[in-house]
Amino acid sequence: MAISATIFPSHETSSSFLKISMANPMKFMIPFSQIKLVPKKSTQASSHSLIISNSIAPMAKDRIMSVSDPLSVFNFEDYMADKGKQVNQALIKAIPLKHPIAIHEAMRYSLLAGGKRVRPILCIASCELVGGDEAVAMPMACAMEMIHTMSLIHDDLPCMDNDDLRRGKPTNHKVFGEETAILAGDALLSLAFEHVAENTNYVSADRVVRAIAELGSAVGSEGLVAGQIVDIKSEGKEVSLKELEFIHLHKTAKLLEASVVCGAIVGGANDGDVERVRKYARSIGLLFQVVDDILDVTKSSEELGKTAGKDLVSDKATYPKLLGLDMAKKFAGDLMAQAVEELAYFDPAKAAPLYHLAKFIYNRDK
Repeated sequence: MAISATIFPSHETSSSFLKISMANPMKFMIPFSQIKLVPKKSTQASSHSLIISNSIAPMAKDRIMSVSDPLSVFNFEDYMADKGKQVNQALIKAIPLKHPIAIHEAMRYSLLAGGKRVRPILCIASCELVGGDEAVAMPMACAMEMIHTMSLIHDDLPCMDNDDLRRGKPTNHKVFGEETAILAGDALLSLAFEHVAENTNYVSADRVVRAIAELGSAVGSEGLVAGQIVDIKSEGKEVSLKELEFIHLHKTAKLLEASVVCGAIVGGANDGDVERVRKYARSIGLLFQVVDDILDVTKSSEELGKTAGKDLVSDKATYPKLLGLDMAKKFAGDLMAQAVEELAYFDPAKAAPLYHLAKFIYNRDK
């Protein structure tokens, strides 16, 4: 026997229970492990439609809900390893070591330095969510990693964050010099758009153009650059929560949003589904930065693979600084719930990678 209900995610405590108010005065506390996500047909985005089994099972270990079949049986580690391998192979092929060696060596140094490949995998997962194929999304996925790498190279420069360590290795300018690092970042940005335009096959020209425009908007003066300049100009000043959200929605979330949205566009998504994945991506994009802020004050440089405590030294506004560490963690949980909410409209089997990617971002430790 099952109970049908409309449920609103709650993060009042760190427990793995969800509050459910029924028509009668009685209230239930249901373990998240008992929840099955069902695709929702309505256009409303304010709640989940869920089916809850009233059988007893062990309590979920995570604060974030562990949605049952088919999501809970999805092998996320294998998926990440497989997609990451495919992305790495495509990136190696995209930038051969050719003349002039100096610039291509610097580009490859940072692009192939490892990393979680979250942005390209989000792009592929979003494409597959709406019925597209990995091969269709791969050029766009590579472009996302190229642009992300560009942002890291430039962000690490002495005139920006002045970092010496990235992904456990010396930063690009420490190895090749500032001039070459700047040019390597510029070249990666240019190559990203060229790569999409020349290698995206079996997709209509209007969809390719639409995706390129989305990507350009995410990077430029109304996207990543906007967040970066406001962040730089805010150092040492009092920053409101609204201003901090602007910084992180643009500096970090915009490219994550573009990764998901562009994947859906080249995958053939309709306008409604594009906007749903956009809302999902915006939530995980902000979540990524909130978690980043939390890790900066709770982890060491050795654990992070980059310099810890830089935000504190630079007197930058962060969520732990404005909200306090506990409230920042709660905010991260709320953002996770908002992201998962948008996936309720899709086939659970196809949504599994995006659900687990959101959970991965929430639970990451570096």
